[in-house]
Amino acid sequence: MQVVLGVDLGTSAVKVSAVDQAGKIVAQQSKEYPLSQPEPGYSEQNPEDWVMGTTVAIKRLIEVDKIKPTDIKGISYSGQMHGLVLLDDHHQVLRPAILWNDTRTTQQCKEILDVMGKDFIKITRNVPLEGFTLPKLLWVKEHEPQIFEEAATFLLPKDYVRYRMTGKIAMEYSDAAGTVMLDEENRKWSSQIAEAFQLPMEIFPPLIESIGFAGKISETYASFSGLSTDTQVFGGAADNAAGAIGAGILNTNQVLSSIGTSGVVLKYEDNAKVDYQGALHFFNHAIPNKYYTMGVTLAAGYSLSWFKKRFSNDNSFTNFVNAAKKSTVGANGLLFTPYIVGERTPYPDGDIRGSFIGIDGTHRKEDFTRAVLEGIVFSFRDIMRIFAEKGSNFDTVVSIGGGAKSALWLQIQADIFNKKVVTLKNEQGPGLGAAMIAAVGVGWFGSLNECAERFVAYDQTYLPNAQNVKKYDELYNLYKKVYGQTAEISHGLMNYRREML
Repeated sequence: MQVVLGVDLGTSAVKVSAVDQAGKIVAQQSKEYPLSQPEPGYSEQNPEDWVMGTTVAIKRLIEVDKIKPTDIKGISYSGQMHGLVLLDDHHQVLRPAILWNDTRTTQQCKEILDVMGKDFIKITRNVPLEGFTLPKLLWVKEHEPQIFEEAATFLLPKDYVRYRMTGKIAMEYSDAAGTVMLDEENRKWSSQIAEAFQLPMEIFPPLIESIGFAGKISETYASFSGLSTDTQVFGGAADNAAGAIGAGILNTNQVLSSIGTSGVVLKYEDNAKVDYQGALHFFNHAIPNKYYTMGVTLAAGYSLSWFKKRFSNDNSFTNFVNAAKKSTVGANGLLFTPYIVGERTPYPDGDIRGSFIGIDGTHRKEDFTRAVLEGIVFSFRDIMRIFAEKGSNFDTVVSIGGGAKSALWLQIQADIFNKKVVTLKNEQGPGLGAAMIAAVGVGWFGSLNECAERFVAYDQTYLPNAQNVKKYDELYNLYKKVYGQTAEISHGLMNYRREML
């Protein structure tokens, strides 16, 4: 039985899936690793933990699940984005990796715009944010100059793991886009950005396609892991790009609605002609010469889990959500904005805070629950509104994550979006996308679209209810006003809290 491995390198754990030619996951192993937060706002990991975790998971597939090394034909990756791994000229790690959720680089983000202004957004198609890689590199340059001087190259998390497995340095396009050092349209490192911030071009690694051949398993890693040196390795993709592939987001008429701790709305883009001017993240896709746009709600599922933990902790999650059926469309006149940890899209505002608007003495707990469910979806519609304003149309929303586990929440999505919403039969996310990249790489399929026809299957379909659509349109017009009306108060309260601390 031939299989490929999809390595899903997350922030808290790595999960490795063995997938056969029919798209069935025949075995799966995972390994957790620690996160270090040495100072407030810092988030770091030891890259060696990623390598060890991946290796342990692979060895378990071989030893526990009896996957024969000679049957593993290809390996590819999905990786947590933006993390900075600095290597010296012997390819040794110089310092712990600075991760995507590290927020120490506010000053560097300001510096980027002060130096380059709109030229930066024109080149990268993105506004510099603390999570991206360039601000982290500039932080090291300023605060750890000796380490920066020793740096011969940099990699992102999954690219480092791939290097350790093959011995070859490279970075693939979808992850490289998230460094905000890539000239998006011309698909090359930006010499203009490098010159503006005095970064030597020599530190930028070679670029490869996501489905590009990256090498074979090295003899060193084969002896370490039990893998065969005949196993082919392919570039892989950033987690959101791999997740989009695993959900079948491979056409311009499709949008991904992903509700996890944060929320992601992701749209396939056929070319680089559409320009959101930094209002959305715009990245290279894992499909050669294709792109995707993405907006983020920082506290999507987190808003719901926060509300449940505080006010309904003794209830099961299913019963807690289903109780919202006792409420009505619009939660009996109650609106919730999910800005409880700040917001990203369309309001890049770390100090905005959430709110319930319209509370009166008749509201019950189920009204509040429904308002939270609706408010999260309204925040996604805020992102989709940017697509509409640029004439970027779609007709199908693929829902994954927590939002796909409740029929009520799925119908709310269909009604608020006024779009068809579909679910997946076997939701495996970025790990499946990584396996699909490997399946195309080894030649099982001619393209990722062809692979998706075999590997990705849709399940339930939810169509918008015309009466509910009309009601939600009216409520959304009110929802859009809340940010502007509450921002000044939120900022004042956050300043007050800082003073008290």
